[in-house]
Amino acid sequence: MMKVTNYISEAFEELRTNVTWPEWAEVQRLTIVVAVFSVLCSLATWGVDQGFTKLLSAFFSVVK
Repeated sequence: MMKVTNYISEAFEELRTNVTWPEWAEVQRLTIVVAVFSVLCSLATWGVDQGFTKLLSAFFSVVK
């Protein structure tokens, strides 16, 4: 248990002293970029899904 406590303590010390944190404005800008990219990826996935759905529906209506 002492090793875990020591590990957590050292990890927090490492985060506090050796990590360079970005500025708030940069965090906001990057968050917007990630949000926009996520929306675009989800729309692309939805579009591909809809295309395959229509393609398979057309295929099975011909085969039926």
